[in-house]
Amino acid sequence: MTDTLDAAGRSRRDGPTLRYDVSRDELATVLDGEPTYRLDQIWEGIHRQGGELDDLSNVPKALRARLGDLLPMGLTPETESVSDDGETVKWLWKLHDGHHIETVLMHYDDRTTVCVSSQAGCAMACGFCATGQSGFDRHLSVGEIVEQVIRARRTSAPRRVSNIVFMGMGEPFANYDRTWAAVERIHGDLGIGARHITLSTVGVVPGIERLANEALPVNLAVSLHAANDDLRDELVPINRQYPLNHLVDACDRYLAAKNRRLSFEWALIDGVNDQPIDARELAALCHRLHAHVNLIPLNPTPGYRTRGTSAAGVRKFRDELVDLGVNTTIRRTRGTEIDAACGQLRASRQLVDPPRRR
Repeated sequence: MTDTLDAAGRSRRDGPTLRYDVSRDELATVLDGEPTYRLDQIWEGIHRQGGELDDLSNVPKALRARLGDLLPMGLTPETESVSDDGETVKWLWKLHDGHHIETVLMHYDDRTTVCVSSQAGCAMACGFCATGQSGFDRHLSVGEIVEQVIRARRTSAPRRVSNIVFMGMGEPFANYDRTWAAVERIHGDLGIGARHITLSTVGVVPGIERLANEALPVNLAVSLHAANDDLRDELVPINRQYPLNHLVDACDRYLAAKNRRLSFEWALIDGVNDQPIDARELAALCHRLHAHVNLIPLNPTPGYRTRGTSAAGVRKFRDELVDLGVNTTIRRTRGTEIDAACGQLRASRQLVDPPRRR
């Protein structure tokens, strides 16, 4: 079986098209000969309502069966892991070509968030991240991204999914066209507001520049982790291609265009980026860009020997930033025991994927 992605980001293969890869116009073509109102019934049913085809009782059974054959789902669940007394759920999905991705659902007192993947694997090679350690397999299609939200939302019910973060497997801006098309679908057809959608990047400057020109006011988070080029070159290799001065300039242009708050993600690594000099360097960037900082205690992964900063060290680093006038929060760690926390996706999987694409 072969698989390619067309210019619109749909997954094409020898056989049917995946259900959430079809556009509304394409679904209309599939429904040619049916009453015109069927299009609204089915499109709204599988998107806004997030139902299975069999749940659409207002659609004839024969048509539901035909659509099920023509438009199969793209994600097959292999494992579901639950932690935090049921407040965190992680899925390992098998894709139609044998590759794997993971999605995390997190319930909080004031919101429910889905953390989605944009790629199978990741080519950014950040050594402290389990996904980066595993390497890159392929981009996800629009439908494979959207379906993660649909499936998580079904599990979340009756609690409403309010926030989407592109902080799962992969670098969203390395798969920009499909990621953005998925954002538009999540916003327009699933009804999740743009200000509740966050795209996270390790610093792919062209993606930040493109985001500044998009109509939807989504949030931008930059996984920074170091505020000088020497250290960031080691921690985040893409910095060698887009060094800090280029990254900061791109963020400046984004802020000028969007007037949205910028967030820096900072995974604290013991003795590496948690010293007073690191706080001062980070504060200087934050003052220039009026950025908020999310501190993330480094979560354990099997391929990285260095420990995360202790809880006391995390609080000390936060206090140093606050004293320097930086708006700072410590991200609450969720799902560590099921390898669902930041940087852990793919850490525990022992499955062998197909050969990676070149």
